[in-house]
Amino acid sequence: QVQLVETGGGSVQAGGSLRLSCAVSGLKFVNYAMGWFRQAPGQEREFVATIRWSGLTMDYADSVKDRFTISRDNAKNEVYLQMNRLKPEDTAVYFCAARSGAPSKVSDTYVFWGQGTQVTVSS
Repeated sequence: QVQLVETGGGSVQAGGSLRLSCAVSGLKFVNYAMGWFRQAPGQEREFVATIRWSGLTMDYADSVKDRFTISRDNAKNEVYLQMNRLKPEDTAVYFCAARSGAPSKVSDTYVFWGQGTQVTVSS
């Protein structure tokens, strides 16, 4: 049974930082690219960041570039999202997801999803 479990969400003031973690089990982690997506109330799910199985290739949404960093630890089967200089518009439920093959910005190409973790940024 494949499981993705996100942790690390919470409430923070604008300008602050949070680090999200996603623990993955039930699949061969190194065979999968990982992604982070987010969904704000009343809005569609949007791409945040993605990383290749090797950890050597990453891609980001323009809105988070230079503020967020995606990384992974293949020994621990975990992927992370370090979020710095948070803004109120970053408020959303954040999801991690897994797909075989290359990293992708397209949510429909991801097969496995976590349940999400809430991030709230106040001004």
